[in-house]
Amino acid sequence: MRIVAQKAGHCIWKPKTIYSSNVPDFLAPALCNASTRQKFSTSPHPRSRIGGAPLSLPPEVDLRILEPVVSKRKTSITRVEPPRIVEVQGPLGKMTLQLPPYMAIDHDQAKRKATISIQDREERKQREMWGTTRAYLQNHILGVSEGHTAILRLIGVGYRATIEKSATTVQPEYPCQEFVSLKVGYSHPIELGLPMGVKASTPQPTRILLEGVEKEVVNQFAAKIRMWRKPEPYKGKGIFVNGETIKLKAKKIK
Repeated sequence: MRIVAQKAGHCIWKPKTIYSSNVPDFLAPALCNASTRQKFSTSPHPRSRIGGAPLSLPPEVDLRILEPVVSKRKTSITRVEPPRIVEVQGPLGKMTLQLPPYMAIDHDQAKRKATISIQDREERKQREMWGTTRAYLQNHILGVSEGHTAILRLIGVGYRATIEKSATTVQPEYPCQEFVSLKVGYSHPIELGLPMGVKASTPQPTRILLEGVEKEVVNQFAAKIRMWRKPEPYKGKGIFVNGETIKLKAKKIK
């Protein structure tokens, strides 16, 4: 660095050139030494702490860790370790979750807390599955204690929904299966069978309430119903799931 000019008590600094004289002036700043550039931030990227957060167990929920059963008679040699199974049981049902071999769970029965840990925090796959497994287990605990819900709103002229004991266009997949019948602008009603473990009700003709223990199954069936009439941005008609909204567009004028 050297001073090239001085005016009104202020010094003008210019970095020492380290490039050839035949380089154009507009490329000179890009060819300066990288160490002289000031970085935007020197702090490291923060990592998610979801996986290490403890899980709170309600008093009516029991959590058990089932160790894998290893047979004494080995018929073949395998390098894949059998996964451990976490069993969550509550007033609404029982659910299980498989733990990878590199993951462990510490269950404190006195404090009603459970913490998940991994072997190597530097390995990317273990860090990714750490938070994912913790989120799945939290959904299972909430499902067997309170249950998961999804509310669908039918917005449109003549849109209606009912819960039927039988269907004319769909065959039942299991005994006593109920069906959701939709009237959403087609020439025939749309009949969808409820998945096992999911209950449906219609508090209003334009509202559908889905309840179930497994969050993934409830939301997947809600998305299946929504596929028959997706929300459109011109009139705002369609089937909306939970707090879904849509921004209206201006009408096309020819």
